[in-house]
Amino acid sequence: MISIFTDKKVQPTNAHLRIALAETYEYWKEIIILTDKLFPENIKEWFMSGAKYGWAFRIKDKKRALIYLLPRDSFFKVSFVFGQKASDELFQSNVSEIIKTGLKSAKVYEEGRSITLEIKDGQLITDIQKLIEIKIKY
Repeated sequence: MISIFTDKKVQPTNAHLRIALAETYEYWKEIIILTDKLFPENIKEWFMSGAKYGWAFRIKDKKRALIYLLPRDSFFKVSFVFGQKASDELFQSNVSEIIKTGLKSAKVYEEGRSITLEIKDGQLITDIQKLIEIKIKY
């Protein structure tokens, strides 16, 4: 599924997000605030992945992405890539089994395993906080 923002000449703004994400905009903001609290020196940036994917938002440290936020129509996705040590800790953590199962079944690449979660309500916010904590640690 492609981003709701596809015009490469128009970088999304908070006003665009508020309209596009509707009720889930509050969860988008909450995830950004969580990341700021856990890793204040983060770098936030919009990037265009090309016409096939549209605009996406990432929060990163100096070297790597911590979390991707992918806007859709009335919801958004979050995506993480975990190396082996981070994956091992995640499997031992108290995050939801659906997240563990998704990560276990993910194809393993050189940079690790990725998991993408749809955010349509606030049910996964606590899990996302734990995922951010693990990502920062490793």
